[in-house]
Amino acid sequence: MKPLYCSQGHDNPPNSRFCHYCGEALPSPTGGIYPGTILGDRYRIERELGHGGFGRTYLAKDINRFDERCTVKEFAPKVQGTYALQKAEELFEREAGVLYKLQHPQIPKFRELCRTQIGDRTRLFLVQDYVDGQTYRALLTDRKRQGQRFSEGEIVEVLFDILPVLQYIHSRGVIHRDISPDNMIRRESDWLPVLIDFGGVKQVAATVESQIISPSGPGTPVPVATRLGKVGYAPEEQMQLGIVYPHSDLYALGVTVLVLLTGKEPQQLFLTQTLSWNWQEELKLNPVLEGVLNKMVAQRKGERYQSAREVLQALAQLSPQRNGAPSPPKAIGPTDLPTALPPEIPANEVRSPAVFSSEPQPLETTDPDGAVPLSRRSPWATTAVAIALVALAGMGGWWGGNRWVQWRTTRALREQPELFEPIPSEPVVSSRYSPEELARKEALRQRRQQLAIDYNFYVDLVNEVFYEQYPEQEGRTLSYEEVDRPWRERWDAIAEDLLDFLATLSESARQQLGNYGASDRTRWKAAVNRLHVSSRALFDLADAQFFHDFPSQRHRDFIERPLGQVWHAIAADLVATLESGQRLSTLRFDPGAFRTEVEGTLQPGEGRVYIASMRRGQIMRLSLQANSATLFSIYTPSGSRSPLLEDSPDSTWSGQLPESGYYEFVVVSDAQVPVYYRLNLAADNVSSLNVD
Repeated sequence: MKPLYCSQGHDNPPNSRFCHYCGEALPSPTGGIYPGTILGDRYRIERELGHGGFGRTYLAKDINRFDERCTVKEFAPKVQGTYALQKAEELFEREAGVLYKLQHPQIPKFRELCRTQIGDRTRLFLVQDYVDGQTYRALLTDRKRQGQRFSEGEIVEVLFDILPVLQYIHSRGVIHRDISPDNMIRRESDWLPVLIDFGGVKQVAATVESQIISPSGPGTPVPVATRLGKVGYAPEEQMQLGIVYPHSDLYALGVTVLVLLTGKEPQQLFLTQTLSWNWQEELKLNPVLEGVLNKMVAQRKGERYQSAREVLQALAQLSPQRNGAPSPPKAIGPTDLPTALPPEIPANEVRSPAVFSSEPQPLETTDPDGAVPLSRRSPWATTAVAIALVALAGMGGWWGGNRWVQWRTTRALREQPELFEPIPSEPVVSSRYSPEELARKEALRQRRQQLAIDYNFYVDLVNEVFYEQYPEQEGRTLSYEEVDRPWRERWDAIAEDLLDFLATLSESARQQLGNYGASDRTRWKAAVNRLHVSSRALFDLADAQFFHDFPSQRHRDFIERPLGQVWHAIAADLVATLESGQRLSTLRFDPGAFRTEVEGTLQPGEGRVYIASMRRGQIMRLSLQANSATLFSIYTPSGSRSPLLEDSPDSTWSGQLPESGYYEFVVVSDAQVPVYYRLNLAADNVSSLNVD
């Protein structure tokens, strides 16, 4: 079998779930797409950039365009059957057509749809321009390491630069649906924010799963609009009902800005008890900006700005500053200011509602009539004129700067059409639960709030487990009718069981549920490496505990799903446990001894790590006496070699050590009862490196 590569190009053995070097989740070995694969006789795959609900994304080079870099997104929805896949591709092509029509310099340009034969089937890919830069999530992570955040001036600049992009896509009837620091890239060439990963493409796979392949017929409820968006960033109506408006994007942008300003995640800034934001406790802002952000993230839809034009108008009093940023490629003047719409938009598609009474006039640059040339003036007159010019220059700079901000905002506002009608308020669905059921649900709500678990994540997690247990219910919404009462009881029972499990996690781990990602795994790797422990050992412990509590997830790709967040929370707690020394021990030899022995008892799903400093060339003999359901791994110090044992039921190993450093011995229990074990380590030529 071919090796697996992470996004950094590290070589890993087949069937690995995580990179042995950096801990990143690895692509499925059945994908058939590896670095060097050429798609459509044109696009050479360099590495994987990420994966989500509709497929994987790769960095590639266009060999027909002098190896120009581009992004290739595979469309691989989790659907079965020819009809469902055909409908999914039709929807995908339609959504790709929408992206094709979006022509804006701050949106990656759509290149083509590419069909290519891989293995025994044809696969569909979307090709876009590659954006060279860092996501705002990566930028924030770098700053947090240095104890810094984004400044107020930088945030104002970001808003002025990104709001015209939102106004443009909204004028085309497109809602992004998934704005967050991960989906905005600061382009390296000009430091402008670029909007990536439009949610409409991701929506296709989810729509197919919830509507096309759902059972249909008389009496079957119509599936609700598919929920899409990041927990904490998307507004409540989007996460619960799948309903999106232009102000849904503005809400997500407002939350993104608060995260960049404070360095904290939405769940840390939002009080679920009062349904209000508490970010003002973290920092003080200009009152104008504070008011704008509060209105952008208002909980009631009617209290938010209804268009990006309104936000730009409210920001007109602020002057954006690019603190610490490199200068743009050229000076900005009245003739080359960035426009709200790209030049490709026909003039007859743009309406200009009157926002201000008139355009700003150019600065007066000519002398008054009758002015005397400087060469003919007296020295005193010349000095007076010079002083006056300096004063005028300062006043002119102040006035011109303010006029430029107003001009820039006015132009962005005037060039945008108003295509959206006022949003009607939605009717409130009255509850028809019985008093008993209301009491049960209230108890669940109070328990969830006591555990500080985000509501949107909680619902998604319970739904995932519910639909896995009762797949016949997937795609339909449980009604208030008596016929659905048994199903509601089952949903609540699953919710109660999950809350019982989540209560075993630490408070800090629970608070991050819904927000874990690759950056956390990277941070954990660095933390355990300081203990001479690899991420492989950490993930062995996390897998053992997770699969004990969720055995149905074994051999499944769960990392990017809500249950994957639970796995991350387990790993987060394990890092703290290893740092405290509770599940980590160093094996040492007594003076004059060549053998050492340890013993213990593992609870179901529990594991333990032992490390020992050894030298290259030593002969090591290792034996484990334990229940057959105990799995044993031996990892080498550098990780560049294959493990001596990995998740093996074998209980012995002997041989010559290939390198020097700390070897790891990981013992985990796959049993359903407590397991006693004894580990015996022997080595020749024991040195002071491993002797007390």
